[in-house]
Amino acid sequence: MIRVFNHYFHTWTLRRMSFDFGLALLALAAVMVVQSSSLVDLAGLVPMAGPQVISLAAGMFVINTASGLYQRAADRSLVESCLRALLALGLALALTYQVFALLPLSLANTAAVRVSAMLVITMVIVRRVFVAHWSGEGRAGSRVLVFGTGPAAQMVGATLKNADPLARIVGYFPGPNEKQCAVPGGECLGTMRSLTETARQLGVDEIVVALTERRSGSMPLRELLDCKLAGIRVFDITTYFERMLGQIRIDYVNAGWLIFGDGFNQGLVRTSVKRVFDIACSAVLIALSAPIMLVAALAIKLESRGPVFYRQERVGLNSRPFLVTKFRSMRTDAEKDGKPVWAAAQDSRVTRVGQFIRRTRIDELPQLFNVLKGEMSLVGPRPERPYFVEQLTQEIPYYAVRHSIKPGLTGWAQVKYQYGSTVEDSAEKLQYDLYYVKNHSLVLDCVILVETVGVVLTGKGAR
Repeated sequence: MIRVFNHYFHTWTLRRMSFDFGLALLALAAVMVVQSSSLVDLAGLVPMAGPQVISLAAGMFVINTASGLYQRAADRSLVESCLRALLALGLALALTYQVFALLPLSLANTAAVRVSAMLVITMVIVRRVFVAHWSGEGRAGSRVLVFGTGPAAQMVGATLKNADPLARIVGYFPGPNEKQCAVPGGECLGTMRSLTETARQLGVDEIVVALTERRSGSMPLRELLDCKLAGIRVFDITTYFERMLGQIRIDYVNAGWLIFGDGFNQGLVRTSVKRVFDIACSAVLIALSAPIMLVAALAIKLESRGPVFYRQERVGLNSRPFLVTKFRSMRTDAEKDGKPVWAAAQDSRVTRVGQFIRRTRIDELPQLFNVLKGEMSLVGPRPERPYFVEQLTQEIPYYAVRHSIKPGLTGWAQVKYQYGSTVEDSAEKLQYDLYYVKNHSLVLDCVILVETVGVVLTGKGAR
């Protein structure tokens, strides 16, 4: 894992992204060189076409990321990968054609340049699918020792196997006072040697401390320090989940870790940069989506009686209430008894137009005006209704922390977890919200916005 501006990236994901970006850049440059009839033409072409070529390579990077082509192939079938690739290919070819159509090229055969560039882009996307499913990527990942054998250690092992296909668990080292063994017996390491000796003998790169019982001398601090001094990375279970899953597990975190750890920076510079980013992006998005919002408003009005917009009280920054604006997607009598109700899958209260605008997230577009007014941010925790906030604050620890920043039109929890309609779902989403509140930055906001494009295109989590 590599930390960039407080956000953790898998090294294999960064390698894939960097390689594809470089490959697209070099291939497009090669097309320009081959199609140039002379060095004079090439010399004049570089300053004219260079920015467009770089922009196209960057566009390919965004399209592949939004289409999920950099995610683990094991998480999806070959058919799904091909469908995602077709979606990415359609967007990429349209972008390539437009970019090269706008270039004031003075080449002998501009059509050939355009077709060659489109073929290059096609090959880059096809290669990504091939590499993900059939190429034998190097298996030299981190060697991890889990300190503990209880339920916490078992969860760490299961999570690591799913989150990092290159990592290898060398075994589980029992804690002094652990009474329950939840991991396979064959993977438990003996205690004839100390923790330090065992780690050195097995060539361990990382140790994850996942002890269920930490009292009465269960934590051999001296041995863990010796491991760290020997170059072995040592992580507690809370930091491990933060790195691997992008979440802060509320069942293992404590107030001390939140208070004395890094993050949770709400300084003036970060707040100002975020506000400028929100104003610029929301203004551009309002202008681009105006025709879509006009058509949506007309469709809602033609289908059923009632207002086009739906305004509802939500809880914002510092628990202050505000009115969020959305396109109406339900019948006007959806909550006729006056009691708030969670939206459900196949909700009978949703209209036919409402089903479509919910699936495509068009119903959320009017919230851009809330962003422009400063009541919301483009990226942040989902704003919740006061009725549910009161209930969830009482039942879920640290729930109020998510109100320390502005709520968002999209967010880390929204792109990582499906729509939540229960207290349990809210607890799961809170773990991602806590990660965002702790580590938010402009880089993470951009990552979330790119992933949001993928969520919208695939309809993931719509309800």
